[in-house]
Amino acid sequence: MKRIHGRTRWGRLAAIFGAAAVTALQCLTVPAFAGFELPPGERITNLPAIPRNMPQKEAYELYDPVIGRNFDIKNLWMRADLRVRPEMRNNACFGGAQLGAGACNSFGGANARGAAAGGGNKGNDMFVQQWMRLGIGYDLSPDVNFYVEIIDSATWGGNGSAVNAGNGGDPLNHNGGVAGGGGNNGRLGVRAAYMLIRNLADVQGLSVKVGRQYVVFGNHSLFGHFDWANTGYSHDGVMFAYQTKNWDSYFGWFRNSESDLGQAAPVGSGAPNIAGTGGQDAQRDADMFIFYNQIKLVPGMVIEPFYVLYQNRYGSADNAGQGLGTAKHSNQTRHMIGNRIEMRKGGFDFSNEIAYQFGQMGQAGACAGEQKCLHINAWATRNWIGYTFYDTAWKTRIAFNLDYASGDSRNNTCSNGSNCKTANTFENFFPTNHIHMGYMDVQAWKNMLSPSVNLQARPSARDHIELWYTNLNLANSKDCWYRGAQGCYVFSNANNTKTHIGDEIDVSYTRMFADGKVALQTTYGTIFSGGYLTSTLNQTQNQHWAYVSLWMNF
Repeated sequence: MKRIHGRTRWGRLAAIFGAAAVTALQCLTVPAFAGFELPPGERITNLPAIPRNMPQKEAYELYDPVIGRNFDIKNLWMRADLRVRPEMRNNACFGGAQLGAGACNSFGGANARGAAAGGGNKGNDMFVQQWMRLGIGYDLSPDVNFYVEIIDSATWGGNGSAVNAGNGGDPLNHNGGVAGGGGNNGRLGVRAAYMLIRNLADVQGLSVKVGRQYVVFGNHSLFGHFDWANTGYSHDGVMFAYQTKNWDSYFGWFRNSESDLGQAAPVGSGAPNIAGTGGQDAQRDADMFIFYNQIKLVPGMVIEPFYVLYQNRYGSADNAGQGLGTAKHSNQTRHMIGNRIEMRKGGFDFSNEIAYQFGQMGQAGACAGEQKCLHINAWATRNWIGYTFYDTAWKTRIAFNLDYASGDSRNNTCSNGSNCKTANTFENFFPTNHIHMGYMDVQAWKNMLSPSVNLQARPSARDHIELWYTNLNLANSKDCWYRGAQGCYVFSNANNTKTHIGDEIDVSYTRMFADGKVALQTTYGTIFSGGYLTSTLNQTQNQHWAYVSLWMNF
């Protein structure tokens, strides 16, 4: 009996300690365990502080996971798509060798960047990219939505060893490897992850979206999803929306760069910043604030005034390697005000977008220390006018376009101690450039002037054909030629006077299947070299580009 009593006593103590361990692990309010002696109807209230920020919904399982008590399969929904796209490009640098970061030349001396690359490869390439996106949503209530979207962004043969594909290369590596110079080429990522709350605080039409999300406004000129790329844009932050019948307003804050904490850091850090080369302080981050509106009072027309504030608090030299026009140049405060108008009445359509940017920016070699001695003064406009012949069998549409974005003649020389006081290159932010200035993606909406003519037709409900001619020019002959990804494609000579880059012609055909859920598209483009390429690169060859894309979505 004593032995049995001893076992019972040890069993009781084990139960007490086990219950305490379970309570500590769960960190949530749960019914009192038998091992605790609490007054009838009472529960433990002095829980640890960390979980107090979380709704006390479900216990963390000790061993066997359970389905959440609030889960209902009827509220779960999914969407997905998969795209495979072979792509080729010949004479990417018009007969010269291609350098790093997609550029065709580099600094040519103290006052110029026009040293053309010679010999070597001609920038000819062929590759296949593939993506798969899987989105899972759950409607906790009619006004509360949870959504996460996983993206698998792959390049065929891009895993593992880049020099020995048969030994530890792509066939054996399915998680992404170190191909491409030792960087992390992992292919699985999170494209979106947010909660959406509608009718916030019982205010009809007011909503908030918090987390990683798409930011798409207007016609993608400044903010688009950029789904042409094999990854696309998404932003971490919060967006408020107030939507009515006559007008909508959106206000968002997004953290574009965090210097103090890496991804998936377990807790906050008091350490100095982990990125950049400037001083060690915790303020070296980049933030973007957007206030965008859509007015729908005028029949057949939308009016969209907007304001954007971009603050980059990194050091002047942290991101400035391509001069004043470096995309998201460090040490700047950039304001942008603008308006977009789109009209569609009958067969006519017209759109005009204009944006003006102002503020201050620093540049190593031009400003002392981390000062902002340069005044931002940049602007851009986009204009389309078209007519669709709806009464014809092919629904033919013809449209004319004129795009302009300012550049800066001192972009390539400001860091060399010259007396520059302004930064006039327009910032293109996060656009979908692929749909605006020729399909070959050689032109960003910065330091450019491009008229174009576009012809589209639909021979059937499933078929679409398109012809597009674009005349490519620089707005400022001394600034860079910026390609669609917004980096310098060609650095202009300090004495360059030529502005005509060339002429682009694109032909595209699309065929829809399965009620529009599957699309096959093929496109071919050519750039005929102009005087700017002859003067700057001493090259006259044309560039060719083509792709075939098979896309399925449901």
